[in-house]
Amino acid sequence: MQVQFQILRQKPQQSPYLEKFDLEVEPGTTILECLNRIKWEQDGSLNFRKNCRNTICGSCSMRVNGRSALACKENVGSETQLFTQVNEAGIPVVTVAPLGNLPVIKDLIVDMQPFWDDLQRVEPYVSTQGRKVPEREFLQTPAEREKLDQMGNCILCGACYSECNAKSVNPDFVGPHALAKAQRLLADSRDGATADRLENYNNATAGAWGCTRCYLCNEVCPMEVAPMDQIGKIKSALLAKKTAQDSRPVRHRKVMVDLVKAGGWVDERKFGIYVVGNFFRDLKGIASILPLGLRMIGSGKFPLAFEPSAGTKEVRGLIEQVQEAEKIGNR
Repeated sequence: MQVQFQILRQKPQQSPYLEKFDLEVEPGTTILECLNRIKWEQDGSLNFRKNCRNTICGSCSMRVNGRSALACKENVGSETQLFTQVNEAGIPVVTVAPLGNLPVIKDLIVDMQPFWDDLQRVEPYVSTQGRKVPEREFLQTPAEREKLDQMGNCILCGACYSECNAKSVNPDFVGPHALAKAQRLLADSRDGATADRLENYNNATAGAWGCTRCYLCNEVCPMEVAPMDQIGKIKSALLAKKTAQDSRPVRHRKVMVDLVKAGGWVDERKFGIYVVGNFFRDLKGIASILPLGLRMIGSGKFPLAFEPSAGTKEVRGLIEQVQEAEKIGNR
């Protein structure tokens, strides 16, 4: 089949531009094989990373048809079926671009240093205290080791980092790859720094609470690590061990659950005061939302009364069942 590749190219200190290459390929030909052919047969100056069969799986991560993926894993047939873009001659088109959220060095090669720096911020190694095991190796039961399997599958390809909306708008966020590794350490029976780790991850912007739950990291992960699910586990651990006074993100979630449990939905009159104003303890917080409250009152949008939901009893029962199940699971 004939296919046209549109590759986003960029040279140092220059603006990116699209360049088109036509190929005759079999439907099962991988995107990486196509890039090899373009480099070998049409333009030797095309730059991209690959390390197949060198035990560095994940090196060929890039954006294919607008989503981050491994070029060695995706093939022309599936791409042209999923994305029916064609050029003016009716030939199927496959677009290839470098990973997002990382500076481009040249063509499809990005600078991965910010990715590695963010990973180091969560200290992705068993704690020093945990490694001090005298006279014998540190044994784990099969059940303890099984808890690490999903996170251990991460090949650090950068696909989740590339798609992360939170990272795009908040450079301080460590990224889904780092937090997936962080959850691996929290679940590791050999690690002795759980309390310190949770304190480190309990950050409104840089840590677990910086995740916007867009689900894109789960969608693009080629190894089914499900980074967003791992971040959710960190949040659950924080909510189980922290009180509403420990941080605003924890308070936000606990207040929301309490208000819904009490009235079936959120009482907006109390929500801002309880969360931002910390139950009237934080005068600066209250002052920060006062102008908004006055504008809402002036425009007639401030709720002066609260009507509980007709299904409050059922909602409360569901919440209590979930809370009881969580208590059992944490024992």
